[in-house]
Amino acid sequence: PVLSVEVVTPGEFVGDVLGDLNSRRAQIRLIEGTGDIQTVEANVPLAELFGYTTKLRSLTQGRATHSMEISHYQSVPQSIEKELVAR
Repeated sequence: PVLSVEVVTPGEFVGDVLGDLNSRRAQIRLIEGTGDIQTVEANVPLAELFGYTTKLRSLTQGRATHSMEISHYQSVPQSIEKELVAR
């Protein structure tokens, strides 16, 4: 499963939020903002989102919010599939 994630964060933390999402194999769909508030929308595999709320709070000093909902299903990339089978 792949989830649609929306993160609303102060602009000073958007770089950290994007870096963390990219480390979670996210596909960034949209970055937009008004004033100092930025909204990031991305598709992220569910397997990569465990512990995300805690990490987001740490990265943004508790000032960001997020929402998640199921978006679609997608096959696991072959490189990750090989790791899972090897376990």
